[in-house]
Amino acid sequence: MIESFAIVLGVALLAAAIVLLKHRFWPLGPDDEPREDVAEYISMMVGVLYALVLGLALVSVWDTHSSAEDHVATEASAAHQIHLLAAGLPAAQADRMRADIETYVRHVTDTEWPAMVRDASSDQAGWQMLDRVRGTVQVPVDAPPAQQATVQETLAQLSTLDEARRGRESDSGERLSPVIWFGLIVGGFLTVAFMFMFGVTRSFTHVVMVMGLSALITFTVLLIYQMDTPFSGLFAVDTGPFTRYFPGT
Repeated sequence: MIESFAIVLGVALLAAAIVLLKHRFWPLGPDDEPREDVAEYISMMVGVLYALVLGLALVSVWDTHSSAEDHVATEASAAHQIHLLAAGLPAAQADRMRADIETYVRHVTDTEWPAMVRDASSDQAGWQMLDRVRGTVQVPVDAPPAQQATVQETLAQLSTLDEARRGRESDSGERLSPVIWFGLIVGGFLTVAFMFMFGVTRSFTHVVMVMGLSALITFTVLLIYQMDTPFSGLFAVDTGPFTRYFPGT
């Protein structure tokens, strides 16, 4: 990150030095006129480049948010399927597996979710609960074919649940790069600043345009900020899929 900021600052200082040298050694002559079209071109390029940074940031946070929703839905669905598949096992074993999966769901909704909202790392208790479910589902080698098929399907659902859980943990730690945040803040400032320096004459129309652009940039950056944390903020992914399948949790 520090290297990226140093490169950006170095390029900016180099450009400033070149401009100063040009005005020092090759100043405009009496017959030369300022080229307003150059200023307008620079202003346009800043706006286009900033739009690209905004688009990149929006796509990134949207993909992370959608991935979090998919992983939560898949994890809850797999837990529900395991709860249903317990009916194909012996009664005592089925009750134990239902209790284990319900305990896991309660742990996710009551313990892990608040930790993700606080941006805290998840513990290993959830994985240990899944290992307990995996141990419960074992049956003797001479078990009826129906029970063996139930075991195979349950193990497949456990594998799906494991993968979705890993994805959820990864999503909770995904954040925009500080370099992109730097581009969003500095680019927004430059885009608005150029509207004061070039183009429209200062008037009511100019004020309206600057206010509208400033409001739009601020809204977009705040939207990106809210979606950058998929499990907190205005657009947070909640425990709805789990509570829908397990209303008692």
